[in-house]
Amino acid sequence: MAGRTESVLEERRRLGGWLPRKEAELIAFRKDLAKKARERAALGPRTSAVQELAMLIDGDPVLRMDLSRAITDAIEAGYELGYSSSEELMDIVDYLMTYAPRFSEASLIHCPLNAVLDWPMCMPSGYALFRDPVVNAKLRQVLNVWSGFLDGPHSRSYLNSSAPEGWLSPEAQEQLGLSQFVCDPDKPYWGFESWNSFFTRRFLPDARPVAEPENSKIIVSACEASPYNIQHDVELRDRFWIKSQPYSLEEMFTARERGLARQFVGGSVYQAFLSAFNYHRWHAPVSGRIVKAYHVDGSYYSEAESEGVDPGGLNDSQGYTTAVAARAVIVIDCDDPAIGLVGCIFVGMADVASCVVEALPGQQVAKGDELGYFQYGGSTYCLVFRPDVVQSFAASPPFDDEAPPIKVSAHVATAR
Repeated sequence: MAGRTESVLEERRRLGGWLPRKEAELIAFRKDLAKKARERAALGPRTSAVQELAMLIDGDPVLRMDLSRAITDAIEAGYELGYSSSEELMDIVDYLMTYAPRFSEASLIHCPLNAVLDWPMCMPSGYALFRDPVVNAKLRQVLNVWSGFLDGPHSRSYLNSSAPEGWLSPEAQEQLGLSQFVCDPDKPYWGFESWNSFFTRRFLPDARPVAEPENSKIIVSACEASPYNIQHDVELRDRFWIKSQPYSLEEMFTARERGLARQFVGGSVYQAFLSAFNYHRWHAPVSGRIVKAYHVDGSYYSEAESEGVDPGGLNDSQGYTTAVAARAVIVIDCDDPAIGLVGCIFVGMADVASCVVEALPGQQVAKGDELGYFQYGGSTYCLVFRPDVVQSFAASPPFDDEAPPIKVSAHVATAR
């Protein structure tokens, strides 16, 4: 099976730098994590949220079967997981509740839980398990616990200038472009109160100027993100689970907002993904009034079977995630009536990926104003336009995933 595994990995790529591209590095990480998790498990009980997830799966024969089969199938397919049972997996998840990410030039692992689940989640039983709403509700509780740790001072273990793992080391500074961000090298931890504070760092004033702020026809990028897909003539309901993953507006906005979704039928969707090294705040693509702002509960590790085995976790399922994953939806009624409503959908993919909405209904925003942010974890976003609004997009397929991302507040589309 090793030959098959190597062949699959050679054909598929991991986008955004959330996980290393070399499977050998992930194998070493998972084995080291499993060793540390076993040592931690011997010292005391699990975190309550992790134990509740374990009890849910252990107490439900279908869920227990799905997870056990997903693990077994992945191992039999030749993937080295570092664990062979749900009990061992739960110990690893528990250990990760106090895990602080380390910088690495060669093998950065930004999403450790995604690295642990990488192969079981794309086995036949894994597809079913990670779509289960009760499992996702428990996963949300687990991820909230980790987010609480990342919000606190104990998460700053690697916010230092020591190479090779410090996020403030010269190597990291260059890769992150830290000179563009608000920070103070003379303060402890450069002024960052927690890992999440560092992750959601802000640009210095004027580091990202807004493209033609007075020209309503110039629509700007809501995130610092690389283009992933553009689709026109989107439908209210479509088969988002098939190979092409067409956008399904009713699922994106949710059935309770069917009236809102109908206004975009026949329109265009622009989707882009964020890198692990990039800025993670969202900004208004147009000037106007916020008319909707809401969260949607959803999945965290659900993939589309149509994409086959995906080594990057959710790389190739990004269209699909807009319909099923946890996300935030913000709709702006543009001051330019020819543009009208613009939907902004910010999707959390893997690990914490908390979506924090700052701009609320009734608020007037100018193009480039902050709307909210991702609080760690992989992420992707969409801009949704009504029919005949967009004349052209600044980027066009095929997209080069090695190219620099489109800067936040830079020109991304031109309206008619």
